[in-house]
Amino acid sequence: MLDRTQRMQAFAAAMLMWVGLAVAPAMAYEVIDVQHGGSIEGTITLTGAIPEPKGFNLITFPDPTYCGRISNGRGWRLLRDFIVSPEGGLKNAIVTLEGVESGKAFDLSVPLIEARDCMFQPWVTIVRNGHAVEVVNMDPVMHDIQGYETSPEAGARVLFNTPLILNHQHQRGNMRAVHNHAPGKSLVGPVYLNKGRRTFYMQCGFHAYMESWAMAVNNPYYAVTDDQGAFKIENIPPGTYQMVVWHPQSGPGVTRTITIAPDGTTTERVALPAPKGNRTAYKVMDNPRFGLESLGHPVEIEPLVEHQQ
Repeated sequence: MLDRTQRMQAFAAAMLMWVGLAVAPAMAYEVIDVQHGGSIEGTITLTGAIPEPKGFNLITFPDPTYCGRISNGRGWRLLRDFIVSPEGGLKNAIVTLEGVESGKAFDLSVPLIEARDCMFQPWVTIVRNGHAVEVVNMDPVMHDIQGYETSPEAGARVLFNTPLILNHQHQRGNMRAVHNHAPGKSLVGPVYLNKGRRTFYMQCGFHAYMESWAMAVNNPYYAVTDDQGAFKIENIPPGTYQMVVWHPQSGPGVTRTITIAPDGTTTERVALPAPKGNRTAYKVMDNPRFGLESLGHPVEIEPLVEHQQ
């Protein structure tokens, strides 16, 4: 029998993280040759004032040497969870059709989430119910992956908490150098969502500004809005379905009943409300308490990768 150290070594030796997102049992989806399929397209917008990015100062949330260079240069990391075009289009909103029991085939590729420049990319992911998502570390620093399943009714439940190992090929001792972002090893282990849960949330325990959201779906009729808030879903069997629009930070979302006509295109425009009030305990400000000099040793911040304004 392997002792604890051997088990941990075997665990760390795995190259991929597979997160099986199994939710409530649903009627099996059937792949068919769709005849006279229709389409739905449109735009998701945000109403109300665009929320300020969440701020995380580099004293309370450290690692100024590497992650701090991707900051505003004044001691703050920013999490831009609302990306809105000049016309109000909302990026990273998820659009799904519920009630489609048969239709086109799923894309069988495994979604990939990268820890890159102390951000999880992409910020939102869609994965087939019961299948997998791969997570790799592209940074020359270690991350600590904390996974949760969540729902508005039941709240969050911890799924796992384990290190995301850095790539040992990265140059050591010079975190300000540009590196090659080669993927490192990561954790492994199946994670199943409880009945009735559809969303999965991941955060770094070392860097709280790193987060990523995923939604499990039962059919391949979904889309994520682009930087203009636009989306399109094609080859839909004619019929009446529920269209669900959701953004991780804008509340419970919007549901509409839509009808897809044979060989037709349905256009929908949906507005999601912007959240109000404070969304974080920290407000970005010029404050000597958060200045880099409070670390007690010289630190030079050069935002070589991204200087967030």
